[in-house]
Amino acid sequence: MAAFHPALRDLPAEIGIFPLPGALLLPQGRLPLNIFERRYLNLVEDALGQGRMFGMIQPDPGQPAGANGPALFKAGCLGRLSSFSETEDGRFLITLTGVIRFRVAAELPLARLHRVVRPDYTGFDADLDLAARPQLADRAGLLAALRGFFRARGIEANWSGIEQTPDDALLTSLCMVCPFEPREKQALLEVHGPDERARLLLALLLMGGQPGAHNEPPPGSKPS
Repeated sequence: MAAFHPALRDLPAEIGIFPLPGALLLPQGRLPLNIFERRYLNLVEDALGQGRMFGMIQPDPGQPAGANGPALFKAGCLGRLSSFSETEDGRFLITLTGVIRFRVAAELPLARLHRVVRPDYTGFDADLDLAARPQLADRAGLLAALRGFFRARGIEANWSGIEQTPDDALLTSLCMVCPFEPREKQALLEVHGPDERARLLLALLLMGGQPGAHNEPPPGSKPS
């Protein structure tokens, strides 16, 4: 069992959030972040003193901004600081490990410049089951679609490493690192479970791998 394995009743009732377009955190996934803005330095500092947790969520460009900033999608993922270092120029280099998804029940007043929400974890209990190891129904088909997607995007990959990755870790990591649009990332977050997530991932890879789907690769997108 992992060293950190909270029960639903032990999760925080209020959490700071980091709204970041295109950034997807999934339960048990690991998201590296370079923190340099003052409000998010505050967020990390506060998290270090309060259970080492905060939420990742995407802004929703389809909705009008509110008093605290851009509108948010309705769901995000609570993460825990699993590694942390500070640079000489005052940045934080952290890794956030996904714990459980949440829906935004309410947004609270700003805390030290960063945003705070009251999360609702209802319906996401299964995210806390670390023993669950989903298996891909069509791993070969997914990898074939992934090759086409990477080829269309001009992305280089460590195929030996990918082929040796267990199904559950492969599904999570591909959803997080593949350069999908924010709404596609949000759909991958909100699907009911791993089987639906795998089907959606396959569909996105097939669509993105069509000739002419993308004229040029996005910068910095080289999963390995």
